[in-house]
Amino acid sequence: MATFLHRIGRFAFRRRWLVLLLWAVVLGALGAGAAGTTGPTNSSISLPGTESQRAFDLLEDRFPAANAEGASARVVIRAPESQKIDSADNRAAVEATLKNLKDSSPRVGLVSDPFVAKTVSADGTTAYAQVTYTAEGADLTDADHTGIDKALEKGRDQGLTVEASGNALEPPAESHSAEAIGFALAAAILVITFGSLIAAGLPLLTAVVGVGVSIAAITAVGATFNLNSSASALASMLGIAVGIDYALFIVSRYRSERAEGHDAKEAAARANGTAGSAVVFAGVTVVIALAGLAVVNLPMLTAMGLAAAGAVVIAVLVAVTLVPALLGLAGERVLGKRKAAPKPSPATKAEMTIGRRWISYVLRKPVKVLVLAVVALAALALPATQLKLGLPDDGSKTASSTQRKAYDILSESFGPGFNGPLTLTVDDPTPTVADSAATDMGTAIADLPGVVSVSPAVFNEAGDTAIINVIPKSGPGSDATKDLVADIRSLATDTESATGARSMVTGTTALNIDISDKFSAAIMPYLALVVGLAFLVLILVFRSIMVPIKAALGFLLSVLASLGSLVAVFQWGWCRDLVGLEQPGPIMSLMPILLVGIVFGLAMDYQVFLVTRMREAFVQGADARTAIETGFKHSAKVVTSAALIMISVFAGFVGSHEPMIKSLGFGLAIAVVLDAFVVRMTIVPAALALLGKRAWALPAWIDRILPNVDIEGERLTQHTPPVDPDGTLRELSYAGQLDERH
Repeated sequence: MATFLHRIGRFAFRRRWLVLLLWAVVLGALGAGAAGTTGPTNSSISLPGTESQRAFDLLEDRFPAANAEGASARVVIRAPESQKIDSADNRAAVEATLKNLKDSSPRVGLVSDPFVAKTVSADGTTAYAQVTYTAEGADLTDADHTGIDKALEKGRDQGLTVEASGNALEPPAESHSAEAIGFALAAAILVITFGSLIAAGLPLLTAVVGVGVSIAAITAVGATFNLNSSASALASMLGIAVGIDYALFIVSRYRSERAEGHDAKEAAARANGTAGSAVVFAGVTVVIALAGLAVVNLPMLTAMGLAAAGAVVIAVLVAVTLVPALLGLAGERVLGKRKAAPKPSPATKAEMTIGRRWISYVLRKPVKVLVLAVVALAALALPATQLKLGLPDDGSKTASSTQRKAYDILSESFGPGFNGPLTLTVDDPTPTVADSAATDMGTAIADLPGVVSVSPAVFNEAGDTAIINVIPKSGPGSDATKDLVADIRSLATDTESATGARSMVTGTTALNIDISDKFSAAIMPYLALVVGLAFLVLILVFRSIMVPIKAALGFLLSVLASLGSLVAVFQWGWCRDLVGLEQPGPIMSLMPILLVGIVFGLAMDYQVFLVTRMREAFVQGADARTAIETGFKHSAKVVTSAALIMISVFAGFVGSHEPMIKSLGFGLAIAVVLDAFVVRMTIVPAALALLGKRAWALPAWIDRILPNVDIEGERLTQHTPPVDPDGTLRELSYAGQLDERH
């Protein structure tokens, strides 16, 4: 791999204008394709193989009119205190509000009258109207959103309390402020790291190109492949982070190669062959972990994983082709102050002192350091034992939002279960059997203690399928509702055994329960798959048994500690003001498994860039302790910079108003902090120090069958020594080179 990438680096450096032109053509073509499409706007969730999804599919087939794809809003209207909603004045105000809603947009298809539809609360104080649109929620314009907001405000002006919920109220797409914040912080870190604006600008420029290509591609194919709207956000988040980091590794190695006396072309080629090999390996691990999310069989998660994996692939390709080309264009300017100053700068001295002091302390007291680090991570992981999964609903909105106010009013006036109704489908090819089974199920469900009401069965035209609506006493996210769904499904099994008719529970609440159950069941097998993959791949790279075991255990610690932090902040509400969280609630159902997949790839990045340097020193004859110290000295600065960049990028997304993106940004930022600084730069050297030379042992029979993966570019060390521009061989040390230049 190293020699192949070495050739690519030389070619890109020599034919830099051609490489730039090719990437410009790719970006332009994808941008043109994206301009003519709407991009990934789908926000629906489907869960193949579950009862709730089968029932949804049945309803779509048997009751097509009940599954219209238009946006909708539920407008809740409450009379002033101590008044009834059907009094003469309030009734007139309600009718005026309904007219304003109808006139709020030409896309409004129907507005129900609560007095005709009998959607008035038992105490007579509250009513609600259903507003349906002829367009999907994603297709509503700013004018449509403004229209319904003004209609609600006019109702409030008449003395009524008017709030609304539904997908017609969804906010417009977020700005790119999160990416901008992370990008600005990354730029500052790069300038500090390199001490050169040109060197700092290269990773930023290549990250922009990579993310631009990725987002353009996702937008171009989003409508065709029905990508979820979160796919582009995740791809952008990861694309920026890994794009900057991968370019950082190569540029940093290029500067090191130049310092060792290689000319610009050879330094770029060697940097591509060494750091580029590690970039390819790190990218492959991230891609495998993200693509592996498809095993969960949730289309939304599969789309997000594949979109993010595609962004990582593009980041790798940009790093190993465009970075060498830009190095050729930048020339000597990429070296910055190093070219002009023969001595390390004060900042470099401070960094080396801090790094050496830390690794010296770890190596002096490995047991103490290891125990303290593990105990700290275990303490952070404890809240993960109380992890509660769910999907956000209007009850998780901020207290000031109209959706949350509508949710609370409906709970007070109609009962908490009104916000999470259950839908029961009963079907049988024989209409008489379906009718009998629907009657039996309705009677049996009404007798359950957790039920408020059961609607009469409504049949389709063929008479072979019925719908029964059930209102629970408990809210949609409560354990009591989950138990009720289980009880109804148990009754359905008994009825099917007796009559042959099939009954299924569905609805948003039932679907959320099924999603949470499926993710809870999938997380451990997926975790085992990822850890097993890490173990096998690391054996191949490090030719060791103990190093992969240590790496896998460290990965588990960082993931569990990250989940514990998520639970403490987003579920329990600890320090929620620091992240702008107004309403704690269950952790997003797909968050744990998505976090595992992404963190796995990032953890392998740091493992490769840190430990391969240690292995290289050990193979070249250093003792175990010296190898750890040497590898840490060479890698600590670049790993620290890379981690800080990723933390900055991910932390920028904590400002998102979308709960999943906010929690994902927080979870990934915390995971990088823990994995890079606690696991890789603390636990890893401490564990290696305790293991000594046994850390690098590999049974002979395994060593014989393993292929030699040249991640660190060992074959490149056999290339000719560095030369001067006139072709003279150079055998000078770095210090001698600096003296010669000055």
